[in-house]
Order: sequence, then C-alpha cells, then structure tokens
Amino acid sequence: MDVQASLVVDMVKLAASILAADWSRLGEQVHASLQAGVEYIHVDVMDGHFVPNLTAGPAVVAALRPIAREYGAVLDVHLMTENPERYFPDFIRSGADILTVHVETCPQLPRTLRDIQKLGASPGVTLNPNTPIEAIREGVDHADLVLVMSVMPGFGGQSYIPDSTTRIRQIRRMMDDIGSTAELQVDGGIGPDNADEVVGAGASVLVSGSAIFGGPLPIEDNLRVLRSATNYASNPSGDRSSGKAD
Repeated sequence: MDVQASLVVDMVKLAASILAADWSRLGEQVHASLQAGVEYIHVDVMDGHFVPNLTAGPAVVAALRPIAREYGAVLDVHLMTENPERYFPDFIRSGADILTVHVETCPQLPRTLRDIQKLGASPGVTLNPNTPIEAIREGVDHADLVLVMSVMPGFGGQSYIPDSTTRIRQIRRMMDDIGSTAELQVDGGIGPDNADEVVGAGASVLVSGSAIFGGPLPIEDNLRVLRSATNYASNPSGDRSSGKAD
C-alpha cells in the first residue's frame, strides 16, 4: 500500500449513489442504506447538455434532507451541468452539504469553489477520466472534496476504468504535496472486487450505486460485503470475511 494512502484508509467512508436506487421506493432505500452505515448520500445532477442524461433537481435533495439529517449523513451533490453556478443557491437551500463541480465547466475554478463556500456549502471539484489531472491543481487548495471519476459521467452501471487507479495515486500525491485535507472521493464502477485497490491508491470516500442498491441481496447485506472490502484494505492482515456494516 502507498505511504500516502496509509494516511487516509482508516477514514474510509461509503457514499450511496441514488442513481442506482429504485426511485419508486427512493425514501425507503435511502433509509435502508443509512441504517446500514453509509455516511454520504450521493446525488448526481445531470442537465442533458454536459452529459447526455437528465436526473434529479433541488426538489429531490429537499426530499432527502430530513432523512439524511436523521442519520447525521452528508448530502453530497455532484453537478454534471454546464454553468453550474446557476444552481448553487437552489441546491444549497434544498440542503446540499457538498456541491461538486466539473473543472471542464469552470474556467475560473478557484473563484467558483470560493463562491460555493460563501453560500454555505463545502466545495468539491472533479474531472472526467480523459481530462489531465493538472487541470484541477489550482482548485485543489480551495476544495473540501476532490472527486476522481472512474467512469465517463452520465450513466450508472458502468465498469471501472482500470487506469483510474493510477490517476487516484497521482491525485493523492498532488493533494499531499500541497497539504490538502480534502476528502479524496472515487465514483464509478466501485464494488467489493475493487474497493481494496481504490482505497489502497489513496481514496477516502467510495461512491457506489449498483453494488449497494442492485442485485438480489438486501441493501444491508450488500453494504456488509462492500464495507468488508474497505476494512480489508485498511488492514490487509485482517480477515476479509469479518467486516460488517457500521
């Protein structure tokens, strides 16, 4: 395991991406994931322009706010939109704790991140898998969260891009070099088969949708398996099968 990664693996958190949930039972499934121990509820906001899909708006965040507050969880809103600043006030009023923007849509990245903070939310920055990591360097020092996309944004259920592991290590190194205390989040194709690899590269927050809400097992069991994988990464000498949801 990388030396840098060893500094953060004891703080690994899980974020449940509602993109993969059954939206006819969204409240019930979010309750179940929180009860089973996830720390973040991850809301993907897509505008049909920056990515070819449409998803949730501020009303969904507002509906989830009381559920998240009941469990002391973080509402983590990922804006896959053009002109994201247009939406900051509405999402923050609706209850977003974190607003993450794409460097590809923010020509004045440090200013955009400061604007989020001034409005009362924690700023996050992310980049697409084909964007050079240097693009976010000037924003990292202004961010409370750095998100590495390990799939192309726009649709759930995609497979993890193997080269993402190298990018996670490089961005962890960049963050450590400037003394950043931001969370390093990874989103896309995360499951029990690769969680240890991702944590070993330096991630401190794992976003997962299908591995939490999909398949035949209950959400609680899915999370127990996923948590076990992250616990193994934090303690490689331990028993993979002994991990359980918080």
